[in-house]
Amino acid sequence: MNASAELLKELRIERNAPPPPSSRGKWWVLALVALVVIAAAAWLLGGRDSAVEVRTAPVIAIGNTAASASVLDASGYVVARRMATVSAKVTGRVLEVLIEEGMRVEEGQVMARLDPVDADAQLALASAQLAAAHSQIASIKVQVEQAETDATRLKELVDRGLVSHSQYEAAVAQRDTLRAQYVTAQRNAKVAADSLEIAKNGVDNTIVRAPFSGVVIAKAAQPGEIVSPLATGGYTRTGIGTIVDMDSLEVEVEVGESYIGRVRPGMRVEAVLNAYQDWKIPAEVIAIIPAADRGKATVKVRVALREKDARIVPDMGVRVSFLEAERADEPEQPRGVRVPQGAIVSRDGASRVFVLQDDKVALRTVETGIALGDGRQVLSGLGAGQVVVLDPPPELKDGDAVRVAAPR
Repeated sequence: MNASAELLKELRIERNAPPPPSSRGKWWVLALVALVVIAAAAWLLGGRDSAVEVRTAPVIAIGNTAASASVLDASGYVVARRMATVSAKVTGRVLEVLIEEGMRVEEGQVMARLDPVDADAQLALASAQLAAAHSQIASIKVQVEQAETDATRLKELVDRGLVSHSQYEAAVAQRDTLRAQYVTAQRNAKVAADSLEIAKNGVDNTIVRAPFSGVVIAKAAQPGEIVSPLATGGYTRTGIGTIVDMDSLEVEVEVGESYIGRVRPGMRVEAVLNAYQDWKIPAEVIAIIPAADRGKATVKVRVALREKDARIVPDMGVRVSFLEAERADEPEQPRGVRVPQGAIVSRDGASRVFVLQDDKVALRTVETGIALGDGRQVLSGLGAGQVVVLDPPPELKDGDAVRVAAPR
């Protein structure tokens, strides 16, 4: 009986129970997510379709370096022969800094300005002193002219016996005194003018300019800091920034004493940067430093790079191979790199190629050489290992997005 009562209770309908959750809200959420996914896919496909489809080819190094064997290999670093930490000539508070790392500056370009309050005050004082000196000259000049007139008149009266000779002598003495004062006033004006020029230089010294053209590699000061050309300690800065002349880059390597006899000035060298293993840079020995390091038993050798490129930066690691001299009976082979003929186009009257860089193209001007089969020699503007666009369409321009076509 109790079991039957319990079963009846389970079959009873609860009028006040909450209704079951509706599935309509879930369908709205799913529909909204689907719309977002479809819109994102359409945007991605549209952006991809806007990229120009191109075919590419690698840039291949050519040259006769294979004909010359390496007599010695060494490691070193790229260094700058012209690098400077630029500072102000005077101690002062930085008013503004106009440089940033990576920025190129030209010779004489303003890099920073110091607070010119003291220098301006000194300039105003020197200008006032010069004006006072000129006023004194004008006053004494009038007195000299009057004294000369009096002396001339008394000379006539003395000759006629109307005045005593002592009065005339007193007038002459007064005239000579005023003349001496006039000369002194002129010299004082010259000193004041020189002081004004020094004050102007003091104002100019609050402006820090680049001593040569180069690239900023370090920014050392901020507005509000105190800078000084002397190392005074504490929180005083000694420089505004460091600039490097990228045209002065070369390689320094240390060669063991036992092998330095194989190296000579003017020797051909092949340099390979650690960052770009496939790029062989032609170089030559500049000089052998006539000093040895007794601790490491090495001699320093300077090597000049024949190619200049923005990828070469100071303190990069580099491996160099010193090459033996070419034999006269071996024919000279073309130098530079080789690209397909279809990659070279004429734009604005110059030979140019499109280089692939991160799904975009960069237009480069190149110097072409002789024809090499179905390709052409490029003497400058490209490096081995880069990728160029084949048969670029006329509407392709610098900076356009591209996608590489699948190989046929």
